[in-house]
Amino acid sequence: MNTWEIIGWAGSVLVIVSLMVPSVRRFRVLNLAGSFIATVYNIYFGIWPYAAMNGVIVAIDAYWLWRLSREGDEERGYSVVEARGDDAVVVRFLDRHASAIAKSFPSFRRESLPEARALLIMHEEEIIGLFGMRVDGGIGHIVLDFVTERFRDFTPGAFLYNNKEIFAGMGVKKLELTMGQTTDPVYFAKQGFVDEGELLYRTI
Repeated sequence: MNTWEIIGWAGSVLVIVSLMVPSVRRFRVLNLAGSFIATVYNIYFGIWPYAAMNGVIVAIDAYWLWRLSREGDEERGYSVVEARGDDAVVVRFLDRHASAIAKSFPSFRRESLPEARALLIMHEEEIIGLFGMRVDGGIGHIVLDFVTERFRDFTPGAFLYNNKEIFAGMGVKKLELTMGQTTDPVYFAKQGFVDEGELLYRTI
């Protein structure tokens, strides 16, 4: 297999992988990369119809990535609704996503949620996540931070954690969780949490 064949196959693989990615932003990035490679490949070999098609796809992906980078969280339709931990809608969400929650927050126990402050994370009219914390002396001890797979591009979390009014209204000045609670400490690092040994914290 020569170099150009490898390049051609790489572009095709990236396009196929992009179709399996639930995140809209990641889909656009991978699809753009694959289509760009395919465009170069087709131009080199003079396959003009496919070169034109992939070139248009590159332009479309670039446009939507530009839109995604410019749109604020409100424009993207995120909102937060406070709920009780034992509300039917919360229980239903926990039931539906129990296995995924167990993978990302293995120490979470739903019995702890009725005693905590629960926040439903919404995208337009769809419930996409659930956040729970136990408030004690101005510190919000996080018991759960979970969003559905399609929205795991850090933006729902950024919307929540940057919304100081929500936490101020609950008297929270600092958020904490232990390293052992989560299987994805990188997510919390990207949300501004500081790693202090076994503790992750973020001031509001």
